[in-house]
Amino acid sequence: MIDLYVYYKVREADAAALAPRVRAMQAALAASHGVAVQLKRRPDSKDGLQTWMEVYPGAADTFADTVDGAAAGAGLGALISGPRRAEVFVDLTPELNPCA
Repeated sequence: MIDLYVYYKVREADAAALAPRVRAMQAALAASHGVAVQLKRRPDSKDGLQTWMEVYPGAADTFADTVDGAAAGAGLGALISGPRRAEVFVDLTPELNPCA
């Protein structure tokens, strides 16, 4: 299992049009894959751009490809500025106590 973080820039003028597309895409992913979804953004804007982040905690190892396909199908690329970037994180496992 992984936690997937996908972030990208959004022009302030496109934010209102993009939000329902992302939320609909995430709702479909949650329903079809049983994943939790979150949509976040940085509180500030810079040069007319917002930074948004989609979060998918506890997803399958191959889920990044699924999200990429869903984003393309939802037409998100037309409303973002630049690429979507994905980062994958995993939980740290507890280390065994060598003295035990």
